[in-house]
Amino acid sequence: MPAACCGGLECVLCATCARWAWRRCSHAGAHDSASWPPASAPDFAPIPRACRAILASYEDDLSHPRWAPLPFGYRIDPSSVIRRATYADTADRCPPYLIYFDRYNSEVVLAVRGLNLGRGADYRLLLDNRPEPQHFDGGYVHRGLLKAAVWVLNREAETLRRVLMEAGPECRLVFAGHSLGAGVAAMMAAVAVNCLDRFGGIARERVRCYAVAPARCMSIDLAVKYADVIHSVVLQDDFLPRTPTPLEHIFGSIFCLPCLLFLVCMRDTFMPEVKMLKDPKRLYAPGRIYHIIERRPCSCGRMPPDVKTAIPVEGRFEHIVLSCNAMYDHSLVWIEREAQKALDRMQESYDSMIPPTQPIIVRDQSLDREYKDAVEKTAHLMTKHNDFSSNKEPHEEIYIPLDYEQNDMSYMEPKSDWEELVEKLSNDDDEAEGYEIMAKSSNRDVNQHSLLHTYDQEDSGTCTVTLIH
Repeated sequence: MPAACCGGLECVLCATCARWAWRRCSHAGAHDSASWPPASAPDFAPIPRACRAILASYEDDLSHPRWAPLPFGYRIDPSSVIRRATYADTADRCPPYLIYFDRYNSEVVLAVRGLNLGRGADYRLLLDNRPEPQHFDGGYVHRGLLKAAVWVLNREAETLRRVLMEAGPECRLVFAGHSLGAGVAAMMAAVAVNCLDRFGGIARERVRCYAVAPARCMSIDLAVKYADVIHSVVLQDDFLPRTPTPLEHIFGSIFCLPCLLFLVCMRDTFMPEVKMLKDPKRLYAPGRIYHIIERRPCSCGRMPPDVKTAIPVEGRFEHIVLSCNAMYDHSLVWIEREAQKALDRMQESYDSMIPPTQPIIVRDQSLDREYKDAVEKTAHLMTKHNDFSSNKEPHEEIYIPLDYEQNDMSYMEPKSDWEELVEKLSNDDDEAEGYEIMAKSSNRDVNQHSLLHTYDQEDSGTCTVTLIH
């Protein structure tokens, strides 16, 4: 009898392990966005342009490009380039970047390069994320990426403001970046929308960030809160948006992918997703996500690319995909190519004689409703976390300064206005008795809804959700 019981227990254990292995090995990138709605051509149109702008930042001379995408090149006027910052200009504070004025689309674009595997400064920037979480605007962000974003704004905010004022009120401010640069661009957008007066009073809806294959850089509440400004782009099985923090795991996934994937899969399998969402040190890909799908499970070759979009709270690329394309899908060249193909397919159906399935006004209202629903869902989740944390012993908050800790006295500079602004946003939660998460846009029509979530932790620990009409 005991032998039979042991045999039955072994069978159950083997069946459980086999089921787990099958589910993990058969998980495809297309499954992450299977329930998402398709993206529309007008909303997706700026993304291929942003990819080309980032690629152009790698060129030494746009008049004689060496890596221009085919067949039409970068589609950038070299005379419109305002500034090109190299590694010598950035002094290893952030990746090189490019600023140019797109007259045709009325956009001032700041494009940041991605991670350079041959430079130690990029590694230090990516790994500058201490165990103590960095507070920012009611949530948590990646410390090194925030420091890089503040440094760029210190250097270029006046230039951006001047070009925006010269271009007129209809001009948009666009931040774009790939990989490491995507995290820097996302943090610049998050800081910029909190001080729009420093950019000539530009409206919030005229600020955009396109984070291409981004590193995880902000907590779930901030990722949803800035979804109306920050748009992330992920190609199929890309490993970086799925690599969990701390970001030291990224280098394991580059140099020892099988070992890391096994350990991460085991850990994520036995960790409930609710627990992962409540972890304040767990960072996520920022904003609204556009997922480009070009391969189907159990299919050979590539399919015509489709694009799905959503503002997910649960299932926000939580599982690494066991795929031989996990590294190839991180390539900016390939992302730009597939994004342009997807846009061409969208425009063909959009310009056809068939009426659109969703009118423009209805589509804008549905996007606004989706954004508010995601904010409300995140607020409810954070309220549960606050209730759980209030039962624990209070802990002392650790303040992390934003200045560079270098022995070189050249780094000891007085704090700028941008650093003081970020420190104010970082310390607001410690000084206030409660905090508010607001999902609103400047200069919107007063008839639109704005969602206000107020957390009262001292009285009842409940979340009051007020809809203001």
